[in-house]
Amino acid sequence: MTELAKLALSDGTVFTGRRFGAEGEHFGEVVFNTSMTGYQEILTDPSYNGQIVTMTYPMIGNYGVNRDDVERDRLALKGFVVKELCREPSSYRMTMSLDDYLRENGVIGIEGVDTRALVRRIRSDGAMTGVLSTIDLDDQSLIQKAQQSPHLVGQDLVKEVMPGAKSEWSDGLHEISQSEFTPQASTEACDKAYHVVAVDYGMKWNIPRHLKEMGCRVTIVPGNATAEEILALEPDGVFLSNGPGDPRPLLYAVEAIRGLLGKKPVFGICLGQQLLGMALGGEIYKLKFGHRGANQPVLNKETGRVEITSQNHGFALDINTLPEGTEITHVNLNDQTVEGIRHRDLKAFGVQYHPEASAGPHDSAYLFGEFRKMMAN
Repeated sequence: MTELAKLALSDGTVFTGRRFGAEGEHFGEVVFNTSMTGYQEILTDPSYNGQIVTMTYPMIGNYGVNRDDVERDRLALKGFVVKELCREPSSYRMTMSLDDYLRENGVIGIEGVDTRALVRRIRSDGAMTGVLSTIDLDDQSLIQKAQQSPHLVGQDLVKEVMPGAKSEWSDGLHEISQSEFTPQASTEACDKAYHVVAVDYGMKWNIPRHLKEMGCRVTIVPGNATAEEILALEPDGVFLSNGPGDPRPLLYAVEAIRGLLGKKPVFGICLGQQLLGMALGGEIYKLKFGHRGANQPVLNKETGRVEITSQNHGFALDINTLPEGTEITHVNLNDQTVEGIRHRDLKAFGVQYHPEASAGPHDSAYLFGEFRKMMAN
C-alpha cells in the first residue's frame, strides 16, 4: 500500500499526497522552481539548505539520476514536492531512480500534490515555513509545528554546508559540456595557469569545473576563511560562491571580502554577489517568493543583449543602497532587481544568477572568461 505524506504550511493550508524517497518529518521554507529539467542539479545544490522545494513541471524523474551530474556529495534540501513521480525513468546515463536516490540520501519526497495550487499560494502570500511528514498525519498538529518552526531569515545556513578544510580541485567539465555547440567560458589562448582561490559558502561543483576548464589552478577554502588566510595562498583572483539563506548574518564573510577588495580581482555568483555588495556598502532585502528557475531574462546593460539565466535565490541587493563607484551591470527584466554589479577601481564584479548552470542555459558562460581577463590585467 502506498504511504501517505502531508505538507502543512504556516498559513494553515495542508496538502496530502503519496510518499516517495525517505520517511520522516522535516520543516523548511517552502519554495518553488520552474525548471523543466535539471532536477538533479536542484537536489544537490547546497543553496537549498533549509528549504522544501516544489517543482512546477508536472512530471519529475523521467531520466533518473546519475553519478556525474551532482553538484555536491550530499543533499541539503529538506524535502521535495512534485505533481507526479516518473516510476519508469529512461536514460543511458541513469544509475538509479529518483525515488531510490532520495531514499538513499534521507530526503522525503511527496507526489500527487496539486502543485499549481501550492505555487499560486506561495506567489500570493510569499515563501513560508512548512512541515513535510510521513509520520504525523494530523492536520492541526502539522499546522502548529509549521507555525512554531524557526524562519529561514536571520539564520547562518552556510556553516552547515561549507567544507571543513582547504582542498585542491582537479576535475574539468564533463564531455557532454564540451560539445562544439555548447558555449564555453573562454576560447582565448592562455599562457598562464592563474591560481583562483574559491571561497566555498555552499558552492556548486560546476563552478570549479568551469574554472579548471579554463586552465586555472583552483584552491577551495571554507566560507569562514579570513582575508589573511586567502591572501597567504597567493591567488591571482578570488571567487565567491553561491550558498544558502540570508546573507545578512554572514558578517565574517563580509569582513573577509573587504580585506580582499583592491588587493585581488574578485568574482561572485549568487550569494557571493550579495556578500560582495554588502562589503561595498549595499544592503539586502528578502524577495517575496524568490527567483528559482532556468528561464529568467536578464539584460546585460553594457551589450544590450538579453541572457536567459538559471537562478536560485530569495534575497537581493537593494538598488538604492549601492554606493558611488558601484555600477549595476545586469537587471532582471521581470522585476528590475539587481542581477549584476561591478566596481572597476577595485577590480570586483558579481552576478546574481548562475552562468555555470547545468543543465543550462549557457548564455552567461562568458563571465568566467571575463574573470580570467580581469586576472590577466
